[in-house]
Amino acid sequence: MTLLILIAFLTMVTGAFLVLDVSPQYFAETLAQPIQARKPTMRKEIRATVQKKKLRGIRLLIKEARDVLEITGRSAKFGVICLLSLALMMLGALLAITMNNLFMVPVMAVGFSLLPFWYILFTATSFKKHLNGELETALSVITTSYLRSESIITAVDENLPYLNPPVVQVLESFLAQSKLINSNLRSALERLKGKLFSKVFDEWLDALIACQEDKTLKTTLIPIVNKLSDMRIVAADLDYLLYAPVKEFITMAVLLVGNIPLIYVLNKSWFHTLVDTTPGKLILAVCVLVIFISTAAVVRLMKPVEYKR
Repeated sequence: MTLLILIAFLTMVTGAFLVLDVSPQYFAETLAQPIQARKPTMRKEIRATVQKKKLRGIRLLIKEARDVLEITGRSAKFGVICLLSLALMMLGALLAITMNNLFMVPVMAVGFSLLPFWYILFTATSFKKHLNGELETALSVITTSYLRSESIITAVDENLPYLNPPVVQVLESFLAQSKLINSNLRSALERLKGKLFSKVFDEWLDALIACQEDKTLKTTLIPIVNKLSDMRIVAADLDYLLYAPVKEFITMAVLLVGNIPLIYVLNKSWFHTLVDTTPGKLILAVCVLVIFISTAAVVRLMKPVEYKR
């Protein structure tokens, strides 16, 4: 009976998409967008400008995943990720309904829907290390050339053939902006801030902008570039410590899930108490919730070492 109700629900949802002529990908992308509230008052706008509210929870996770896709050149895949998240949400709810556990329906639905975003953040660690390595090389050679020529355009232009993605694309856009569109170097450098999602790179740009007014400040560039070397050394020392929580989490999750079939082998009455009674179903839902919360915590711990200003 539960399966028939579920099939009827899926058929109704499919019919709604067809009648409204809405694609699942567009629907998933719309759900991922921040909810637009009513127009705020001037007092609230001023307060929001002065005290910027930080994103938290699921909204922060989605924003971070979108930023990772943008910096890796895969922003077009965000719609596919949202569609996959929607499909996994329905799959999680289906599994919970199949187990006849209503407590687990919201837990499985939300948890499964966040798996693609967690995967993106987890795999972004290796990309971040690659980005920091390329930034260290690029900023080192560009800073050396700038100290000699005192022209940032010349420094970038003569070292551009030796740079690699994703840094080279950002600096190519800077040269095109400076040479062909607008000769205002301060404005061109300001546009570079935030494109590589690196606090050290943004700090280097701030120092470079200050150097356009006072050339004697160019000596401040070298200590900023040295921060990337410090980050690389510290990250190499902490690699084992960063992966230790992942190993512990996988071990504990396997033990937790593996206890359920073990209980079935040891005592079937205990197993039926866990699966069929209301307290047992609630315990299972709490266990699954703990696994998903632990997954989010492990993904947060896996972030690479960063300098904070």
